[in-house]
Amino acid sequence: MLNFKIFRCNPFQENATVLWDDNLVGALLDPGCYGSRELDEITQFIDDKGIKPQLILLTHSHFDHIYGVSVLSKKYGIKVYMHPAERETLADQKRFAKAFGLPGPDFDFLTTNVHEGDVIRIGDIEFSVIETPGHTPGGVCYHSKEAKMLLSGDTLFAGSIGRTDHPGGDYDKEIVSIMDKLMGLDGDTDVLPGHGPMTDIGYERTHNPFLQPFNEPWEFEENE
Repeated sequence: MLNFKIFRCNPFQENATVLWDDNLVGALLDPGCYGSRELDEITQFIDDKGIKPQLILLTHSHFDHIYGVSVLSKKYGIKVYMHPAERETLADQKRFAKAFGLPGPDFDFLTTNVHEGDVIRIGDIEFSVIETPGHTPGGVCYHSKEAKMLLSGDTLFAGSIGRTDHPGGDYDKEIVSIMDKLMGLDGDTDVLPGHGPMTDIGYERTHNPFLQPFNEPWEFEENE
């Protein structure tokens, strides 16, 4: 069974998440912990539960998703998984954070590459990597068919999609990623996004306003 706890972190209320199986083998997803209070909160939870973190998963490398990566990867001695196409985005995050009036993150950490179809285990739970460029060039989602869970980062939200007006964003790629890679998943797949509430694939398939034009039949007017 997959267990998880969401911590809403930093001024952007990013969903930093702890995941673990029934044997308390765990992982950290996009730990955007901002400052000592948020870091203490997430590490205290891990320690109190007795969770043994084995890895950090990044859906992408925007500063609000990586603030806590350096500290937590060193504290637990664990690898950080990220798509290699994110390296240029990662290198620009001090400047990008400054544009929002925030301090740049510490990205003094090494990353292990992930690619489409790679399988990553969190204890007994398998997650497959799905490449979903659009919000950023190397954005990925992590899907567990067994747990009926999609970790969608900033690709897909409840009732919305990720912004594509930041450097490296591409609206067309974002829509193709969602429609070709995500909407075909089982409708009862829970979606844990990078911000905001959870949703599921079935609901987004039929209600997400950004996707509705692709689900409705085209109407053509006949020329008189």
